[in-house]
Amino acid sequence: MKRTLILLAAICVTLVVVTICIAQYRKGIPADRGGVPEWKNDPEFKHDVFTFVRVRYNSHQGWRRWATDYPDSDLNFSYRLQQLTSMKVDPEGRVLELTDKELFDFPFIYMIEPGSLEFTEEEASCLRRYLMNGGFMMVDDFWGEAEWDNFAMEMKRVFPERELVDIPLEHPIFHCVYDLKEKPQVPSIGVAQWGRSEGITWEREDAKEVHYRGIFDDAGRLVVVVCHNTDLGDGWEREGEDKWYFQEFSEKKAYPLGINIVFYAMTH
Repeated sequence: MKRTLILLAAICVTLVVVTICIAQYRKGIPADRGGVPEWKNDPEFKHDVFTFVRVRYNSHQGWRRWATDYPDSDLNFSYRLQQLTSMKVDPEGRVLELTDKELFDFPFIYMIEPGSLEFTEEEASCLRRYLMNGGFMMVDDFWGEAEWDNFAMEMKRVFPERELVDIPLEHPIFHCVYDLKEKPQVPSIGVAQWGRSEGITWEREDAKEVHYRGIFDDAGRLVVVVCHNTDLGDGWEREGEDKWYFQEFSEKKAYPLGINIVFYAMTH
């Protein structure tokens, strides 16, 4: 990895307060970046800058599921990382394919809605090499057993010898920055608004229970974290559309866990 971000001091969180509540609720965010603040990083330290990298992949359903919530989710999350931590963050982010040589320049990648994911042999090989050489992948926003089965099958092509296992609540990803008392389930904004009176936070009947599963390397390092039956990305993307949704899901769940996951990835 060229960009290892090895200086722990550059990653340590310096929260202005213990919770995100000081991050003011921001009104709507157009896809052209309108409303999302911009910032510049010192070019002398360009290799110490964290870049949010989204994976572009093929789906057997034929539409761009990889682009769900894009670009607002990526821009908002990058902004909150810059605002709420001492990390230096690229304000733009990147979109890369698993076969891009540049992938190995970045220690963190994000994949969304992989329920109909379909790897090529080259992609599976590249992802395995990336993860075994220090990379980290976060997977988010897919629901139900059918989507899980397809994703798990594709990951077996990457790691035939490794299992996706439940990540216990005691694991550092739930506590390393924000101390989460439960594994959060974040619904899309539409589901949250529809189910508000009854507390419904799941998108389908076979997705009521949230799961966080992972793949570990031989040294016990978590190299893949899979957020199943939850939608952290919508909590980032839609934070400015409904104050109640922001306060209940973006502020309390989606951002805290996202920041925890990035912090873990950058320090392990």
